[in-house]
Formats: sequence, structure tokens, C-alpha cells
Amino acid sequence: MTARTEYARQLVHMAMGGFALALRYLTWWQAALLAGGAIAFNLFVLPRVGGTYLYRSSEFARGFPAGILLYPISVLMLILVFPSRLDIAAAAWAILAVGDGMSTIVGRAAGGRPIPWNREKTWAGSIAFVVFGSIAGVALAWWCRIAVNPAPSMWFWLAAPIAAALCAAAAETIPVRLDDNVSVPVAAAAVLWMASYITEDAVRAAIGPLAARLPFALGLNIVVALAGYRGRTVSQSGAICGAIIGAIIFASTGWRGWTLLLATFLAAATTSRLGIRRKTLLGIAEERGGRRGAGNAIANTGVAAAAAIIALLSPATPTALVAFVAALTAGGSDTVASEIGKAWGRQAYLVPTFRDVPPGTSGAVSLEGTAAGLIGAFVLGSIAVLLQLIQPNALVPIVLAATIGAFAESALGATLEAPGILNNDLLNFLNTAIAALLAIWLTGLLA
Repeated sequence: MTARTEYARQLVHMAMGGFALALRYLTWWQAALLAGGAIAFNLFVLPRVGGTYLYRSSEFARGFPAGILLYPISVLMLILVFPSRLDIAAAAWAILAVGDGMSTIVGRAAGGRPIPWNREKTWAGSIAFVVFGSIAGVALAWWCRIAVNPAPSMWFWLAAPIAAALCAAAAETIPVRLDDNVSVPVAAAAVLWMASYITEDAVRAAIGPLAARLPFALGLNIVVALAGYRGRTVSQSGAICGAIIGAIIFASTGWRGWTLLLATFLAAATTSRLGIRRKTLLGIAEERGGRRGAGNAIANTGVAAAAAIIALLSPATPTALVAFVAALTAGGSDTVASEIGKAWGRQAYLVPTFRDVPPGTSGAVSLEGTAAGLIGAFVLGSIAVLLQLIQPNALVPIVLAATIGAFAESALGATLEAPGILNNDLLNFLNTAIAALLAIWLTGLLA
């Protein structure tokens, strides 16, 4: 694919975002029908009217334009998931169209220093993504605000799209083969959805407690991060990222939430060292001698940190705390299951086929590891009950949600990790996100 063709593709990519303006006037089902029509057009009509000019070489080899199809599919999913919040769908669509498009154009034109963890991306491209994606997201969120009843506050349409563009730009730099037309709108929409729960009254009420906790939270987590680094349980990037996440959780949930975070970290660090000789001989030991890096910290505690912020800044504190506990429980128990399984598991089985595979295979589970994961989830959930973060009746839903999240992660790992569509950190992140959402739903059923 020539540079000229790629620029043309990105210009079309951005121009299609203009249709998001119509969400101000359409019902959700009208918008969904139009998105479905766009999918059919891109699949059946576009190739016959010269649209193959926009295809990349890989799409010719594959026989169909994956990115060109995934774009309207993602738009349709946004509309179906947020039928009553088309402003969220519009803002996420704008970030996908303009942010992602300008990232490619500026990155190719300006070049510059590559991003260390993904040398196919540049800082110039990512900065362009944030700047132009923020502008487009704010504009569309403002434009479509009257489609929502009651209309969202000014802070939402002004600030939330900027945060969404930042997270979507970060998601775009993850070195996997997951198409940007999926990762970008999912990341942007998730941030916008969480921000929709934040209220001005809750923010004003949180200012005092936050100011009182933050200095101690920063000091405590810096000390713990340094101890972890010197104890060779985390790398330098893991220590820095862990300190930031720990400070966020302490400032948002107090010492109770932070204690659960510490228990989760200790469970993961301890089990990573168990059976290290066998793991090393089999070549399945954790990299860097078991030290956890920044990616691992975000993957296992990023969802929990987001839930902690929502617990502090919204009226939905009990629900957010269920998500917080479920995310930490899922991350911790999954690590326990994985490490115990690699250390002492006699036979590994691949999810979802459950055929015999070597220990350490992506997506594999063992009876020993699964049992350890269940025990770990119950223990961590029980600690959360004792800390009064959740009610006792939420314990079983959280253990179930953490277990289902772990099996979902195994199934995704067995099918999508080998081709490079997802990596281990993304799988861990999805595990915690699935567990958090399931726990909310299950506790709602039992309420």
C-alpha cells in the first residue's frame, strides 16, 4: 500500500466520523439500522465501486477488508450498548475517526522518536491522536448532549472525552495485532461510560477526604514500591506504576481498599516464587525472575483503580466497591491459579477443548491450579468482607465472577494469544474487567 493510498484511506476514515453528527437527531434503532447498512455497503458495494483502492496489502491477501468492516461494526456496537447515551457513542466514534486517523497521518508525515514499547508507533502520532481526538470527542459530546435526557453536565462533555482520548491513544500503542477499530472505541467508550457516573456533588464532597489522604498515600506507596523493587518482586517500571496505582486506591478507598490491594500483591508475589526451580527448568517461569512490570500492574489492578475512583466520585459507591473487590480478587486469584498450576500441576488442559497440553501453554488450566484459584478468590473476597468493603452476600458472586473471568481469559488466550491479537497483559486486564462486570450483575440479581 503506497503512502498516498494510506493517506486517502485515513481521510475517508475521518470523513465517516461526520455521520456521528446525525446521532443528535436519530433514535438508537434508526442509528443501528444505518450502521448495519454501512456494514453491508462496505462488504458488498464498496469493492464494486473502486473501494479496493483503499485496501491494504494484507486485506488483498485475506480476501476481505478487515479494518474497513470493523469500523462500522464497532459503531453499531457502540449504538447497541449505549442506546440511551448516544452522546457516548458519538464521542467514542469521533475519537476513533479523527484521533486514530490523525495519528496515522501525523505519525507518517512527522516521523520522530518511536514509542519504546511499540516501535511501530511514534510520540508525534500519539500526541496528534490525543489532541485531535480530544477536540473531536468534545465537539461530538457537546453536539449530541441534547439527545440525552437529562442532558449531561458541562464537565462531562468537556472533560470526559479528553480522558477518553488519552486512554484510547494509550490502547493504540499496545504492541498486539488487535485492530485499532476495535481497541480504540472500546477504550474510549469505557472511559466515557465510567465518567458518566461521576457527579459534581460527589466530586465536591470528595475534595476534603482526598486532600487529607493523598500526601500519606503517596508517601506510603513510594516506600512500599521501593521495598518491592529491592526485594526483586517488581521491576523499576512496575515499582513506579504500582506506586501510582496504590496511591490512587488508598486516596479513593482509604486503608481498607489499600490493604486488599496489598494482600493481592503478596499473594501474587509469593506464589510466583513457589516451585521456581521446576518452572525455570520447564521454561515457564515469569520473566525478569518473577519481577512484575508496569504492564502487569496495569493489567491486574487498572480496572480496580478505575472502580476505586468511581467509588469516590459518584453516588454508586457500593456498586463500584463490588467491582473494585471483584477486579482485585480476579487478578490475584488468577495469578495464584497460574503459578500453583505451573509449580505443581500434574496435567494441563487447554480451554475450551480441554485436550492435554504442556504446562505453561497459553489458555491451559490444571486441577491443582483451578483449586488454588478458587481458594485464593474465596480468601481475598473474605478479606474484603472483613474489611467491610463489601457486604457478606456479595462474597459468592465475586468468587463466581472471578472464576468465570479466569476461564474466559484462558479461552481467549488459547485462541487469540498465539496469533498476536492479544498478549498476556491484555488477557489479564480482560479477566479483571469481565469479573468486575459479572460481579455487579450477579450481586444485582441477588439483591
